[in-house]
Amino acid sequence: MIYARKFNFSETQRFIRVFFVLFLCVPLSMMAQLKIYVNTDLEGISGVFKFDQTREKDTPLNIQACEYFMGDVAAVVRGLIDGGATEVIVLDGHGTQAVIPHLMEPGAKYITGKPRPGAGNLSLLDSSFSAMVMIGFHAMMGTPDGVLNHTQSSRSENRYWYNGIESGELAQNALIAGYYGVPVIMVTGDEATCREARKFFGENIVTVATKKGLGRESAVLYPFEETRKALYEGAKNAISKIPLCKPYRIKEPIQVKMQFLDLDPKLPKPELVTREGIAKNGKHILDFQILAEYRNRE
Repeated sequence: MIYARKFNFSETQRFIRVFFVLFLCVPLSMMAQLKIYVNTDLEGISGVFKFDQTREKDTPLNIQACEYFMGDVAAVVRGLIDGGATEVIVLDGHGTQAVIPHLMEPGAKYITGKPRPGAGNLSLLDSSFSAMVMIGFHAMMGTPDGVLNHTQSSRSENRYWYNGIESGELAQNALIAGYYGVPVIMVTGDEATCREARKFFGENIVTVATKKGLGRESAVLYPFEETRKALYEGAKNAISKIPLCKPYRIKEPIQVKMQFLDLDPKLPKPELVTREGIAKNGKHILDFQILAEYRNRE
């Protein structure tokens, strides 16, 4: 004789409740695609503290610095993936380039070479990314304890003001990312760079210091084993900060002021040039419309 099993509503309800609880416990990274844009520079990398390591390509010191760079990048890539990132794009953002292909950490794709299309050379950056990470950055021009401090050009000593606030490359890159709605969740570099990042982006951002500046080309260096561990842990933790970090935006149109030294050898000495203009939005922060220019010949 076959007996039909009586349908038990309480058992079904228990199953639904358990399923709902498990669903809520699933990490966000398992439910959504998390694309992370890793923007890089060389001056703030572990072990880098003098311009001889960063300016001239393929010298022994530069090759060694690029190896240091690949070690820092590898630690961050591993941390991001272990933190839940589903796709990682690494931009080789230093002017003379730093990526060494045979040392690329698996799990990421790497953009390198020139030209690099896109606002601020941030190739492939768009609104599909969940967040930006900045590795190996440096403090803005004129920061007393900023190792290799500069903004865009260390030779012509560029300086920039946006809506009256002096800003360095951290803010410039974040404004471009903010145009696409992408927040910055992590910054690495010397102590001064980390301080600058917290000033502009708030205390929720993850910062990892790789050294402490004593002067423009002098520093207290931290051992690689320690910085790479901190970079890995910082990147892993940074994924959880995505909901807390907002895209960096300022009032538009943006009032721009730029100063730099004209190094034309025909001049008796370098002249300070000031340009003022307007940027329509964060995307155009570096190609602003010039409204006025004047020179200081004192």
